[in-house]
Amino acid sequence: MAITNERMAGHEFLRAMYADGCYPDHVVDQGRDILVRLCERIEAERPADLAALYALTHAATDGFNALEAEFEAAGSEIETVAREAIAEEFWLVASAYGFAGADVEELIATREW
Repeated sequence: MAITNERMAGHEFLRAMYADGCYPDHVVDQGRDILVRLCERIEAERPADLAALYALTHAATDGFNALEAEFEAAGSEIETVAREAIAEEFWLVASAYGFAGADVEELIATREW
């Protein structure tokens, strides 16, 4: 399924991480894919409220939790710069789908990074 939201369709997810040599592209690609799937799920399920949105973002956050091992295996980690970049992407997604009032900390509340 292709993303239809105009703001997200052409968005370059995790651009800051791709630009930083500390993060291997093949692992950042997996993070980008998590965010693309989040957009696709939001478009398919159309969450009616913040609680429904948070359920979707928590599932995506769990995907990033699992990705931590991939970063470590590649000699990297989800540290401060990556955490901020990922959190910013989650807020941007929420905002693009009409949830500008979402709490960024709640969007990623299940994070282990």
